[in-house]
Amino acid sequence: MALYLAKRIVLTIPVLFATALMIFFLFQLIPGDVVQASMTQKLMTKEQQDAIREALGLNRPVLERAADYAVALMQGDMGRSFRTGQPVLDMLFSQLPYTVILIAWSLLLAVLIGIPLGLAAALRRNSSVDAASMTAAVLGASIPQYWLGLVLILVFAVNLRWLPATGSDGFDTLILPAITLGVGNAAIIARLTRSQMVEVLQSDYVRTAEAKGVRRSRVVLRHAFRNSLIPIITMLGLQVGALLGGAVVVEVVFARPGLGTIVVQSILKRDIPVIQGGIVLIAALFVLVNLAVDVSYSFLDPRIRTGRSSSGG
Repeated sequence: MALYLAKRIVLTIPVLFATALMIFFLFQLIPGDVVQASMTQKLMTKEQQDAIREALGLNRPVLERAADYAVALMQGDMGRSFRTGQPVLDMLFSQLPYTVILIAWSLLLAVLIGIPLGLAAALRRNSSVDAASMTAAVLGASIPQYWLGLVLILVFAVNLRWLPATGSDGFDTLILPAITLGVGNAAIIARLTRSQMVEVLQSDYVRTAEAKGVRRSRVVLRHAFRNSLIPIITMLGLQVGALLGGAVVVEVVFARPGLGTIVVQSILKRDIPVIQGGIVLIAALFVLVNLAVDVSYSFLDPRIRTGRSSSGG
């Protein structure tokens, strides 16, 4: 197991490095610079503007800056904010816990809603329960997050005054953002769980277990559901990427601190190092979550870490 985990980590490092460099080069395609975006540029002479570009290194060749950026990344340095002069990594890490907590609760909510809904639909296939569950899933997946967030604020914060609309102090401030971010993902998990369970429940080994008199609950939970987990966990890993993207919208709607908020503020101020660092950190989180998903496969199916074919039974 340790060897398998070490191999996966070693393979992840160049992926993270290549992703960061790709993001760096994409940002070089953006026209203009922080000086041109500054409202004070009209008050500065051309010489003053050039001096600022020189101090920030904006007038150096792209490949030279890319090499410096790569060396700095290996040292854990993402540069400094053009606006505040603070280290980008410190700024991002100060906001990271807010985003991680929001995503964790949203994912937990999606799992607690989506998996039972999908199981109920699969076990009562072609019934009214199935139809109602899948209708709810389609609606949940179709609702835009920003619209759902505004409706929840209007109903539960403005009209009923049960929950706060903004802020990050206390668990009650997490409820509406987590629901907003989790509903769509719960719908996707429900649909996938249903399709996987329907397929597995029709397998020969499930029919054999039922024919031998094994209890229905044991067949469903220990055999059918366990063999449906790998694609479900794969989807959960992919959904983390969607949650990271959705967190940008949700944090702005609910005026919460987090990576999304600091990236949006930096976009408005054209603070390129912070924007770039934020996107690199979000991409790194996505890669690391998928690494965790890959490792979890080895617990669900030991043949994966031993390299044996899954067709061998």
